[in-house]
Order: sequence, then C-alpha cells, then structure tokens
Amino acid sequence: EQVSPTFLHATAVFDALGGLGVLVPSLTRIWPGLTVLAACGCALLQASAIVFHLSRGEAANTPFNFFLVALSLFVAWGRRRTPVVART
Repeated sequence: EQVSPTFLHATAVFDALGGLGVLVPSLTRIWPGLTVLAACGCALLQASAIVFHLSRGEAANTPFNFFLVALSLFVAWGRRRTPVVART
C-alpha cells in the first residue's frame, strides 16, 4: 500500500504489453521489428524497477530484475535485423 494503485496497474499493463510485443510478432511473422522494440522496452521497464527498488532500500529484490534485463537485451540482440551483404 506504499504505491498508488494507478502506478501498480500501469506497470502491470506495460509489462503485459511488452510481453505481447515480444511474443506475437515472432509467432505471426507480422512486423518482426516490433520484437526488438518491445524487448528494449521490457529492459527499460526492468531497469526502472531496479532503480525503484534500490531507492527504497530493497536491494534484495533486484537479482531477478537484473536477470530480466539481461534476458530482454539478449532477445533484442538476437532478433535484430542485420543487413544482408551480397557476395560476388
């Protein structure tokens, strides 16, 4: 009860949208670039959660957030498009 319900609901919505943004384009092959953007957004959300927990003295709650940042960045790196170089 130390944070407002609006803040709690907003972070839940952003987290769910990020998860859908990572999953749906990969499954449907429609606008796959969205996966990279969603993964970067998830990493940013988790980095913000780390700052939030550290500011409240809750450092014990951050290891999973660090893992999620690394996982999100790995997905963004793995799904990025690299230009195809024509070999002659």
